Amino acid sequence: MKAVEISKPGGPEVLVLVDRPMPEPKAGEVLIKVAAAGINRPDVFQRKGHYPAPPGASDLPGLEVVGEIVGGDVAATGLAIGDRVCALLAGGGYAEYCTAPAEQCLPVPKGLSDIEAAGLPETYYTVWSNVFDRGCLSGGESLLVHGGASGIGTTAVQLATALGHKVYATVGSDERARAVEGLGAVLAINYRTQDYVEEIKKATDGKGVDVVLDMVAGSYINRNINCLADDGRIVIIALLGGAKAEIDCNHVLRRRLTITGSTLRPRPVAFKADITMALKQHVWPLLEAGKIRPVVHATFPLAKACDAHAMMDAGEQIGKIILTM
Repeated sequence: MKAVEISKPGGPEVLVLVDRPMPEPKAGEVLIKVAAAGINRPDVFQRKGHYPAPPGASDLPGLEVVGEIVGGDVAATGLAIGDRVCALLAGGGYAEYCTAPAEQCLPVPKGLSDIEAAGLPETYYTVWSNVFDRGCLSGGESLLVHGGASGIGTTAVQLATALGHKVYATVGSDERARAVEGLGAVLAINYRTQDYVEEIKKATDGKGVDVVLDMVAGSYINRNINCLADDGRIVIIALLGGAKAEIDCNHVLRRRLTITGSTLRPRPVAFKADITMALKQHVWPLLEAGKIRPVVHATFPLAKACDAHAMMDAGEQIGKIILTM
């Protein structure tokens, strides 16, 4: 099969098209003939040598695909050979075939194309796990999403809005701000020209938001604390602004704040299987009803994965970048 591998750590040019043996599914796994694969920020970190694949996972990049089940273990899953599914992977998605735990496969929602469905798993598993499970967003609570125009951001904005929450977002341009507001955010803040803490305080009458989904960390942590309502939660999912910060624990104590975070890729299949069931119950009906929809910015053929990564490095996309086979 054709696949894209990381020849050495570096820029987009280190992604090369190669011939690889087809993977063999283990017990509990299915073999998928890939139609399209999503590109995600962790793929970029892996390409640069900062985020190695977990033990036992494919060394190929790619954490989400859509395609047809052509083999493997479907006995206990309700799936069948020939089913069209989207799947969450620990690696291996940049290829014509991949394996995935059967419990991390979901049927392609009715009405969605392969290209749209390829952008679902990594973002929806991440948002559900961090915003609703770890961040405990519920009731009439509000959410601030950093990187609101990214794949994760556009997913979080739409999903939280569809579930009845007020959502605010930070973005890097006025064009992106309008796009994110078009997806349901009550306010999108251009962090290059506006102070997002000031804008959040103004928009919430000084109360602040209940949950912050933070992919920046670093210097953002104290500003995020200043954005929080009492009993608020910050959930860190990436470290684009750096891994270290000094915080005033006074705020944490007096206002009962929580700072937490997680990474999805190394978690066990059983953990991800629980998210699969939650998505099937709570989110897939919203997708099939057209209340939320993946936002696809651009597509590239597999052989042009380097160009797709160059676009992600430039940080100009709104939504997902997808590889097609």
